[in-house]
Amino acid sequence: MGSDPKPARQRHSVYVVELDKAVVYEPKFRKANPNYDPTQPCVYVGMTGLKPEKRFANHKAGVKSNRFVERYGVRLLPALYAAYNPMPYDAAREMEVDLAIALREKGFGVWQA
Repeated sequence: MGSDPKPARQRHSVYVVELDKAVVYEPKFRKANPNYDPTQPCVYVGMTGLKPEKRFANHKAGVKSNRFVERYGVRLLPALYAAYNPMPYDAAREMEVDLAIALREKGFGVWQA
């Protein structure tokens, strides 16, 4: 008689950081967003095992940070991600990519590493 596999722990989150629009002057950012609509925000989409607020603070402090968030990060945009959290690691990895694609399709400038 086999036992059921352990359910995945739901402790990961996706998060979205608003970036200052000056990020569009970064060649890599521009190249990644050829269909950027200037009326939409620029954002960074990530995933973490920390609370999004702590992860954002780490980015701004230069701790395992993405350079665009460290330099241009303005604030978290929980309206774009809070409904999805928390979730298991694999789901968060997938949701990070899906959310970035969905926002880019809406014309957002998106960085997702």
